Amino acid sequence: MKVSIITVTHNSVQHLESCIQSVINQTYKNIEYIIIDGKSTDNTISIIKKFENHISYWISETDRGMYDGINKGMGMATGEIIGILNSDDAFASDDVIQSVVDTFIEKQVDSIYGDLQYVDAIDTNKIYRIWKGKPYKRSLFRTGWMPAHPTFYFKRVLFQKYGGYENHFYSAADYELMARYLYKLKASAYYIPKLIVKMRRGGQSNSSLKKRFRANRRDYLAMKNNNIPFAFFVSILKPLSKLHQYYKK
Repeated sequence: MKVSIITVTHNSVQHLESCIQSVINQTYKNIEYIIIDGKSTDNTISIIKKFENHISYWISETDRGMYDGINKGMGMATGEIIGILNSDDAFASDDVIQSVVDTFIEKQVDSIYGDLQYVDAIDTNKIYRIWKGKPYKRSLFRTGWMPAHPTFYFKRVLFQKYGGYENHFYSAADYELMARYLYKLKASAYYIPKLIVKMRRGGQSNSSLKKRFRANRRDYLAMKNNNIPFAFFVSILKPLSKLHQYYKK
């Protein structure tokens, strides 16, 4: 079973090498690694070329943002399974993809997801937030719940049948895609109680109150678009449901 992993880059020189190395180190080797660069002006391309022998395909051209880049990568993918690894992130262990593949084979589902840690940008052993998943129930979407997007792997046939990320949802595009696949179209999912990704802090949607309100409206529109009941109320619950994730040492 081939797994297509897509990394989108734009001036990603600071952490890209760590991201790529975590893919190379995977014990499961039937990986198609695709990097889509948005015309970087720093040394991102030099890093990509350094690891070119481990990259199945890469391209550098202007795009309309991260989700447009991911859609390009998914259009190129030939693996049965697709996953996204952001350029600032890294797999939490070397057996992540092996666990993903084993679960798809054993459970015969359309998608899987797992656990996520938000870590310090420099010291990735310093944890700020733990996104612990839970066993999948479609009804959870009605409470504002969602899988941790960086841990979400799905069969490529879903993309072929139902399309990719909708750019006009901006920061809510990842939520919208998962709500569309899992809630609206009733694709099956399974939770792996395993740490999949370490994600460096630096998200933009929560960096100010104004941006949080904007992100909240986009969540609402994504919910409404996918027939989630009481979308306005649920869009308020969504950020509140994550408060327990913040980790205190």
